[in-house]
Amino acid sequence: MNDRASGPERAEHEELARLLPAPAERDLPPGRHLHHKDTLMRLIDQDVERATARPRPRLLRPAVLLPAAGLALGGVLLTTLAVTGRDHAPAPSAAEPGTGARATAPRGAAVLLDRVASAAAKKGEQQVADDQFVYVKTSQTGNEGEFGGPVKMTPPRDREVWMSQKPGPVIDVGLIHEDGSYYPITVGVPDGEPAVGYPAGLGRPTYTWLASLPTDPDALLRRLTTEITRDQDARDTPADERDRDLDTFDAIGGLLQETLMPPKTAAALYKAAAKIPGVRVDPDAVDAAGRHGIGVALDNTRAGWRTTWIFDPATLEYLGDRSYLIRDTSMGRKGTQIGRSAVLERGVVDALRERPSAGQPSAERPSAERPGAGKPVAGQPSTTT
Repeated sequence: MNDRASGPERAEHEELARLLPAPAERDLPPGRHLHHKDTLMRLIDQDVERATARPRPRLLRPAVLLPAAGLALGGVLLTTLAVTGRDHAPAPSAAEPGTGARATAPRGAAVLLDRVASAAAKKGEQQVADDQFVYVKTSQTGNEGEFGGPVKMTPPRDREVWMSQKPGPVIDVGLIHEDGSYYPITVGVPDGEPAVGYPAGLGRPTYTWLASLPTDPDALLRRLTTEITRDQDARDTPADERDRDLDTFDAIGGLLQETLMPPKTAAALYKAAAKIPGVRVDPDAVDAAGRHGIGVALDNTRAGWRTTWIFDPATLEYLGDRSYLIRDTSMGRKGTQIGRSAVLERGVVDALRERPSAGQPSAERPSAERPGAGKPVAGQPSTTT
Protein backbone atom coordinates (compact mmCIF):
# COMPACT_ATOMS: atom_id res chain seq x y z
CA MET A 1 0.00 0.00 0.00
CA ASN A 2 1.11 3.58 -0.57
CA ASP A 3 1.83 5.36 2.72
CA ARG A 4 1.66 8.84 1.21
CA ALA A 5 -2.11 9.13 1.56
CA SER A 6 -3.48 11.36 4.28
CA GLY A 7 -6.79 12.84 5.40
CA PRO A 8 -9.77 11.58 3.35
CA GLU A 9 -7.56 9.40 1.15
CA ARG A 10 -6.06 7.70 4.20
CA ALA A 11 -9.57 7.08 5.53
CA GLU A 12 -10.50 5.52 2.18
CA HIS A 13 -7.43 3.31 2.30
CA GLU A 14 -8.25 2.23 5.85
CA GLU A 15 -11.78 1.40 4.71
CA LEU A 16 -10.42 -0.66 1.83
CA ALA A 17 -8.00 -2.41 4.18
CA ARG A 18 -11.02 -3.88 5.94
CA LEU A 19 -12.61 -5.14 2.74
CA LEU A 20 -11.24 -8.64 2.90
CA PRO A 21 -12.55 -10.86 5.68
CA ALA A 22 -10.70 -13.06 8.09
CA PRO A 23 -9.96 -16.48 6.58
CA ALA A 24 -12.39 -18.26 8.88
CA GLU A 25 -14.97 -20.50 7.21
CA ARG A 26 -13.05 -20.48 3.92
CA ASP A 27 -11.53 -23.40 2.07
CA LEU A 28 -8.27 -21.65 1.20
CA PRO A 29 -5.37 -21.72 3.67
CA PRO A 30 -4.51 -18.45 5.48
CA GLY A 31 -1.45 -17.86 3.30
CA ARG A 32 -3.51 -17.81 0.13
CA HIS A 33 -5.98 -15.33 1.67
CA LEU A 34 -3.12 -12.99 2.51
CA HIS A 35 -1.90 -13.31 -1.07
CA HIS A 36 -5.33 -12.43 -2.47
CA LYS A 37 -5.67 -9.54 -0.03
CA ASP A 38 -2.26 -8.06 -0.85
CA THR A 39 -2.87 -8.40 -4.59
CA LEU A 40 -6.32 -6.83 -4.54
CA MET A 41 -5.29 -4.01 -2.21
CA ARG A 42 -2.28 -3.18 -4.39
CA LEU A 43 -4.50 -3.00 -7.49
CA ILE A 44 -7.10 -0.87 -5.74
CA ASP A 45 -4.44 1.47 -4.37
CA GLN A 46 -2.97 1.90 -7.85
CA ASP A 47 -6.41 2.67 -9.25
CA VAL A 48 -7.04 5.27 -6.54
CA GLU A 49 -3.78 7.02 -7.46
CA ARG A 50 -4.70 6.98 -11.17
CA ALA A 51 -8.18 8.29 -10.40
CA THR A 52 -6.66 11.13 -8.40
CA ALA A 53 -4.37 12.10 -11.26
CA ARG A 54 -6.90 11.66 -14.08
CA PRO A 55 -10.51 11.77 -12.88
CA ARG A 56 -12.86 9.79 -15.12
CA PRO A 57 -15.91 11.48 -16.69
CA ARG A 58 -18.99 10.97 -14.58
CA LEU A 59 -21.47 8.36 -15.76
CA LEU A 60 -25.19 8.42 -15.46
CA ARG A 61 -26.79 5.61 -13.47
CA PRO A 62 -29.62 3.39 -14.66
CA ALA A 63 -33.09 3.23 -13.20
CA VAL A 64 -34.41 -0.30 -13.54
CA LEU A 65 -37.22 -2.32 -12.09
CA LEU A 66 -37.24 -3.16 -8.41
CA PRO A 67 -36.82 -6.92 -8.01
CA ALA A 68 -39.89 -7.12 -5.77
CA ALA A 69 -41.84 -4.27 -7.31
CA GLY A 70 -45.15 -4.73 -9.06
CA LEU A 71 -45.14 -4.79 -12.83
CA ALA A 72 -48.52 -5.04 -14.51
CA LEU A 73 -48.70 -5.07 -18.29
CA GLY A 74 -52.18 -4.81 -19.77
CA GLY A 75 -53.77 -6.49 -16.78
CA VAL A 76 -51.46 -9.51 -16.98
CA LEU A 77 -50.22 -10.97 -13.72
CA LEU A 78 -47.48 -13.50 -13.10
CA THR A 79 -48.56 -16.48 -11.06
CA THR A 80 -46.30 -18.34 -8.64
CA LEU A 81 -46.32 -19.70 -5.11
CA ALA A 82 -42.82 -18.67 -4.12
CA VAL A 83 -42.67 -15.95 -1.45
CA THR A 84 -39.25 -14.37 -1.13
CA GLY A 85 -39.61 -10.66 -2.00
CA ARG A 86 -38.74 -7.71 0.24
CA ASP A 87 -40.56 -4.40 0.44
CA HIS A 88 -38.39 -1.32 0.07
CA ALA A 89 -39.44 2.02 1.49
CA PRO A 90 -38.05 4.95 -0.50
CA ALA A 91 -35.16 6.98 0.83
CA PRO A 92 -34.50 10.66 0.10
CA SER A 93 -32.85 11.09 -3.29
CA ALA A 94 -29.61 12.96 -3.85
CA ALA A 95 -31.10 14.88 -6.78
CA GLU A 96 -34.46 16.15 -7.88
CA PRO A 97 -36.49 13.61 -9.88
CA GLY A 98 -35.89 13.85 -13.59
CA THR A 99 -32.55 15.66 -13.36
CA GLY A 100 -29.30 14.26 -14.67
CA ALA A 101 -27.04 15.67 -11.93
CA ARG A 102 -25.90 13.05 -9.45
CA ALA A 103 -23.34 12.85 -6.71
CA THR A 104 -20.89 9.94 -6.77
CA ALA A 105 -20.11 7.05 -4.46
CA PRO A 106 -17.10 7.18 -2.12
CA ARG A 107 -13.95 6.45 -4.09
CA GLY A 108 -13.25 3.21 -2.21
CA ALA A 109 -16.54 1.67 -3.33
CA ALA A 110 -16.17 3.09 -6.84
CA VAL A 111 -12.68 1.62 -7.22
CA LEU A 112 -13.81 -1.76 -5.91
CA LEU A 113 -16.78 -1.88 -8.31
CA ASP A 114 -14.48 -0.92 -11.16
CA ARG A 115 -12.32 -3.95 -10.32
CA VAL A 116 -15.44 -6.14 -10.14
CA ALA A 117 -16.53 -4.84 -13.55
CA SER A 118 -13.14 -5.64 -15.05
CA ALA A 119 -13.31 -9.19 -13.70
CA ALA A 120 -16.86 -9.65 -14.99
CA ALA A 121 -15.93 -8.43 -18.47
CA LYS A 122 -13.29 -11.16 -18.79
CA LYS A 123 -15.76 -14.01 -18.41
CA GLY A 124 -16.72 -16.01 -21.49
CA GLU A 125 -19.95 -15.46 -23.38
CA GLN A 126 -22.60 -18.16 -23.05
CA GLN A 127 -24.48 -19.75 -25.93
CA VAL A 128 -28.17 -19.73 -25.01
CA ALA A 129 -30.83 -20.80 -27.51
CA ASP A 130 -34.37 -19.47 -27.43
CA ASP A 131 -35.78 -22.90 -26.60
CA GLN A 132 -33.49 -23.42 -23.60
CA PHE A 133 -33.82 -22.45 -19.94
CA VAL A 134 -31.52 -20.52 -17.62
CA TYR A 135 -31.10 -22.43 -14.37
CA VAL A 136 -30.09 -20.79 -11.09
CA LYS A 137 -29.81 -22.43 -7.68
CA THR A 138 -29.65 -20.25 -4.58
CA SER A 139 -29.71 -20.63 -0.83
CA GLN A 140 -31.96 -18.11 0.87
CA THR A 141 -32.93 -17.04 4.35
CA GLY A 142 -35.85 -14.73 4.98
CA ASN A 143 -37.53 -13.33 8.04
CA GLU A 144 -40.80 -14.11 9.73
CA GLY A 145 -42.94 -12.26 12.24
CA GLU A 146 -46.06 -10.14 12.51
CA PHE A 147 -46.39 -7.02 10.39
CA GLY A 148 -44.99 -4.05 12.27
CA GLY A 149 -43.37 -6.27 14.89
CA PRO A 150 -39.98 -7.91 15.46
CA VAL A 151 -38.72 -10.50 12.99
CA LYS A 152 -36.45 -13.51 13.17
CA MET A 153 -34.42 -15.20 10.48
CA THR A 154 -35.63 -18.43 8.90
CA PRO A 155 -33.21 -21.33 8.35
CA PRO A 156 -31.46 -21.37 4.96
CA ARG A 157 -33.32 -23.23 2.24
CA ASP A 158 -32.42 -24.02 -1.35
CA ARG A 159 -34.36 -22.58 -4.25
CA GLU A 160 -34.06 -23.52 -7.93
CA VAL A 161 -35.51 -21.63 -10.86
CA TRP A 162 -35.77 -22.42 -14.56
CA MET A 163 -36.52 -19.35 -16.70
CA SER A 164 -37.75 -19.58 -20.29
CA GLN A 165 -35.51 -17.87 -22.83
CA LYS A 166 -38.13 -17.48 -25.56
CA PRO A 167 -38.03 -13.88 -26.81
CA GLY A 168 -41.69 -13.41 -27.63
CA PRO A 169 -44.58 -13.10 -25.18
CA VAL A 170 -44.94 -16.36 -23.26
CA ILE A 171 -47.57 -17.77 -20.93
CA ASP A 172 -45.31 -20.34 -19.26
CA VAL A 173 -42.49 -18.21 -17.90
CA GLY A 174 -40.63 -20.84 -15.89
CA LEU A 175 -40.57 -23.11 -12.87
CA ILE A 176 -39.55 -22.88 -9.20
CA HIS A 177 -38.42 -25.76 -6.97
CA GLU A 178 -38.54 -24.94 -3.28
CA ASP A 179 -39.34 -26.82 -0.08
CA GLY A 180 -39.54 -30.09 -1.99
CA SER A 181 -42.26 -28.88 -4.37
CA TYR A 182 -42.41 -27.52 -7.90
CA TYR A 183 -44.37 -24.36 -8.68
CA PRO A 184 -44.97 -23.12 -12.23
CA ILE A 185 -44.40 -19.48 -13.08
CA THR A 186 -47.23 -18.68 -15.44
CA VAL A 187 -49.11 -15.63 -16.63
CA GLY A 188 -52.37 -15.28 -14.75
CA VAL A 189 -55.23 -13.60 -16.60
CA PRO A 190 -58.05 -11.81 -14.75
CA ASP A 191 -61.55 -13.06 -15.48
CA GLY A 192 -62.86 -11.76 -18.78
CA GLU A 193 -59.47 -10.59 -19.99
CA PRO A 194 -57.77 -12.05 -23.09
CA ALA A 195 -54.63 -14.10 -22.50
CA VAL A 196 -51.53 -11.98 -23.08
CA GLY A 197 -48.04 -13.44 -22.83
CA TYR A 198 -45.10 -11.87 -21.03
CA PRO A 199 -42.31 -10.56 -23.34
CA ALA A 200 -38.60 -10.55 -22.71
CA GLY A 201 -37.53 -7.31 -21.09
CA LEU A 202 -36.85 -5.78 -17.71
CA GLY A 203 -39.59 -7.89 -16.17
CA ARG A 204 -38.31 -11.09 -17.79
CA PRO A 205 -34.62 -10.57 -18.58
CA THR A 206 -33.55 -13.36 -20.91
CA TYR A 207 -29.88 -13.79 -21.78
CA THR A 208 -30.47 -12.65 -25.35
CA TRP A 209 -32.34 -9.56 -24.23
CA LEU A 210 -29.62 -8.67 -21.72
CA ALA A 211 -26.97 -9.15 -24.39
CA SER A 212 -28.86 -6.80 -26.71
CA LEU A 213 -28.57 -3.88 -24.30
CA PRO A 214 -26.03 -1.16 -25.04
CA THR A 215 -22.65 -1.89 -23.48
CA ASP A 216 -21.69 1.77 -23.30
CA PRO A 217 -22.68 2.74 -19.74
CA ASP A 218 -24.21 6.07 -20.75
CA ALA A 219 -26.31 4.53 -23.52
CA LEU A 220 -27.29 1.64 -21.27
CA LEU A 221 -28.43 3.97 -18.52
CA ARG A 222 -30.48 6.08 -20.89
CA ARG A 223 -32.18 2.95 -22.21
CA LEU A 224 -32.99 1.61 -18.74
CA THR A 225 -34.05 4.99 -17.39
CA THR A 226 -36.57 5.36 -20.20
CA GLU A 227 -38.04 1.91 -19.60
CA ILE A 228 -38.34 2.19 -15.83
CA THR A 229 -39.92 5.63 -16.08
CA ARG A 230 -42.43 4.28 -18.58
CA ASP A 231 -43.29 1.43 -16.20
CA GLN A 232 -43.65 3.73 -13.20
CA ASP A 233 -45.88 6.06 -15.18
CA ALA A 234 -48.03 3.12 -16.31
CA ARG A 235 -48.45 2.05 -12.68
CA ASP A 236 -49.10 5.63 -11.52
CA THR A 237 -46.26 5.37 -9.02
CA PRO A 238 -46.38 8.48 -6.81
CA ALA A 239 -43.40 10.81 -7.03
CA ASP A 240 -42.56 10.34 -3.35
CA GLU A 241 -42.22 6.59 -3.94
CA ARG A 242 -39.68 6.99 -6.73
CA ASP A 243 -36.11 6.97 -5.50
CA ARG A 244 -33.81 6.54 -8.46
CA ASP A 245 -30.68 5.72 -6.48
CA LEU A 246 -32.19 3.16 -4.13
CA ASP A 247 -34.38 1.63 -6.84
CA THR A 248 -31.40 1.32 -9.17
CA PHE A 249 -29.25 -0.41 -6.57
CA ASP A 250 -32.01 -2.84 -5.61
CA ALA A 251 -32.85 -3.53 -9.23
CA ILE A 252 -29.29 -4.27 -10.29
CA GLY A 253 -28.99 -6.51 -7.26
CA GLY A 254 -32.08 -8.38 -8.40
CA LEU A 255 -30.61 -8.89 -11.85
CA LEU A 256 -27.48 -10.37 -10.29
CA GLN A 257 -29.51 -13.05 -8.53
CA GLU A 258 -31.61 -15.33 -10.73
CA THR A 259 -30.32 -14.57 -14.22
CA LEU A 260 -27.38 -15.48 -16.39
CA MET A 261 -25.68 -12.17 -17.15
CA PRO A 262 -23.68 -11.48 -20.33
CA PRO A 263 -20.18 -10.35 -19.29
CA LYS A 264 -20.27 -6.96 -21.03
CA THR A 265 -23.69 -6.17 -19.61
CA ALA A 266 -22.57 -7.12 -16.12
CA ALA A 267 -19.52 -4.89 -16.40
CA ALA A 268 -21.64 -1.94 -17.52
CA LEU A 269 -24.06 -2.41 -14.63
CA TYR A 270 -21.25 -2.55 -12.06
CA LYS A 271 -19.76 0.64 -13.46
CA ALA A 272 -23.16 2.27 -13.20
CA ALA A 273 -23.56 1.11 -9.59
CA ALA A 274 -20.23 2.75 -8.75
CA LYS A 275 -21.84 6.12 -9.41
CA ILE A 276 -24.75 5.71 -7.00
CA PRO A 277 -24.48 8.20 -4.12
CA GLY A 278 -24.05 6.50 -0.75
CA VAL A 279 -22.67 3.20 -2.03
CA ARG A 280 -20.01 2.02 0.39
CA VAL A 281 -17.84 -0.93 1.26
CA ASP A 282 -19.20 -3.39 3.84
CA PRO A 283 -16.34 -5.40 5.39
CA ASP A 284 -16.58 -9.11 6.06
CA ALA A 285 -20.02 -9.63 4.54
CA VAL A 286 -21.29 -13.21 4.81
CA ASP A 287 -23.80 -14.80 2.43
CA ALA A 288 -26.44 -17.44 3.15
CA ALA A 289 -23.93 -20.23 2.49
CA GLY A 290 -21.56 -18.87 5.15
CA ARG A 291 -19.03 -17.56 2.62
CA HIS A 292 -17.14 -14.42 3.59
CA GLY A 293 -16.59 -11.78 0.95
CA ILE A 294 -16.17 -8.15 0.04
CA GLY A 295 -19.36 -6.16 0.49
CA VAL A 296 -20.74 -3.27 -1.57
CA ALA A 297 -23.70 -1.76 0.25
CA LEU A 298 -26.34 0.95 0.16
CA ASP A 299 -28.49 2.10 3.07
CA ASN A 300 -32.24 2.49 2.93
CA THR A 301 -32.22 5.34 5.42
CA ARG A 302 -35.99 5.66 5.62
CA ALA A 303 -36.66 1.97 6.27
CA GLY A 304 -33.55 1.59 8.42
CA TRP A 305 -31.70 -1.27 6.75
CA ARG A 306 -28.63 -1.86 4.60
CA THR A 307 -28.42 -4.16 1.58
CA THR A 308 -25.03 -5.56 0.63
CA TRP A 309 -23.85 -7.31 -2.52
CA ILE A 310 -21.15 -9.84 -1.66
CA PHE A 311 -18.20 -10.70 -3.89
CA ASP A 312 -15.56 -13.40 -3.63
CA PRO A 313 -12.32 -11.79 -2.36
CA ALA A 314 -10.14 -13.82 -4.75
CA THR A 315 -12.15 -13.86 -7.99
CA LEU A 316 -14.49 -10.88 -7.42
CA GLU A 317 -17.37 -13.08 -8.57
CA TYR A 318 -20.81 -12.28 -7.19
CA LEU A 319 -21.68 -14.58 -4.26
CA GLY A 320 -25.01 -13.30 -2.92
CA ASP A 321 -26.43 -10.56 -0.72
CA ARG A 322 -27.51 -9.76 2.79
CA SER A 323 -29.73 -7.17 4.49
CA TYR A 324 -29.65 -6.05 8.10
CA LEU A 325 -30.94 -3.21 10.26
CA ILE A 326 -28.74 -0.15 10.65
CA ARG A 327 -30.79 1.29 13.51
CA ASP A 328 -33.39 0.12 16.02
CA THR A 329 -36.78 -0.27 14.32
CA SER A 330 -40.03 -2.10 14.94
CA MET A 331 -38.43 -5.07 13.16
CA GLY A 332 -35.68 -5.39 15.76
CA ARG A 333 -32.49 -3.95 17.17
CA LYS A 334 -29.67 -2.47 15.14
CA GLY A 335 -27.64 -5.25 13.49
CA THR A 336 -30.56 -7.68 13.20
CA GLN A 337 -30.26 -9.74 10.02
CA ILE A 338 -33.41 -9.63 7.88
CA GLY A 339 -32.35 -11.56 4.78
CA ARG A 340 -29.49 -13.40 3.07
CA SER A 341 -28.96 -15.21 -0.20
CA ALA A 342 -26.18 -17.15 -1.90
CA VAL A 343 -25.89 -18.14 -5.55
CA LEU A 344 -24.78 -21.78 -5.67
CA GLU A 345 -25.04 -22.69 -9.35
CA ARG A 346 -25.94 -21.17 -12.71
CA GLY A 347 -26.24 -22.78 -16.09
CA VAL A 348 -28.17 -23.42 -19.27
CA VAL A 349 -30.34 -26.53 -19.69
CA ASP A 350 -32.61 -27.96 -22.36
CA ALA A 351 -35.61 -28.88 -20.21
CA LEU A 352 -37.43 -27.96 -17.03
CA ARG A 353 -36.15 -29.80 -13.95
CA GLU A 354 -32.85 -30.52 -15.68
CA ARG A 355 -29.78 -29.48 -13.72
CA PRO A 356 -26.42 -28.47 -15.22
CA SER A 357 -24.51 -30.50 -12.64
CA ALA A 358 -26.54 -33.65 -13.31
CA GLY A 359 -27.45 -33.17 -16.96
CA GLN A 360 -30.75 -34.98 -16.54
CA PRO A 361 -34.25 -33.86 -15.52
CA SER A 362 -35.10 -34.50 -11.89
CA ALA A 363 -37.22 -37.56 -11.16
CA GLU A 364 -39.04 -35.78 -8.33
CA ARG A 365 -42.75 -35.41 -8.89
CA PRO A 366 -44.30 -31.95 -8.64
CA SER A 367 -46.73 -31.39 -5.82
CA ALA A 368 -48.33 -28.24 -7.19
CA GLU A 369 -47.37 -28.05 -10.85
CA ARG A 370 -50.59 -27.05 -12.52
CA PRO A 371 -51.60 -24.03 -14.60
CA GLY A 372 -52.74 -21.10 -12.52
CA ALA A 373 -51.46 -22.59 -9.26
CA GLY A 374 -50.32 -20.19 -6.63
CA LYS A 375 -50.91 -16.62 -5.68
CA PRO A 376 -51.18 -14.05 -8.47
CA VAL A 377 -48.55 -11.35 -8.13
CA ALA A 378 -47.43 -8.49 -10.31
CA GLY A 379 -43.66 -8.48 -10.44
CA GLN A 380 -40.60 -9.93 -12.05
CA PRO A 381 -40.86 -13.64 -12.81
CA SER A 382 -38.13 -14.65 -10.39
CA THR A 383 -39.48 -12.73 -7.41
CA THR A 384 -42.80 -12.05 -5.78
CA THR A 385 -44.30 -9.53 -3.46
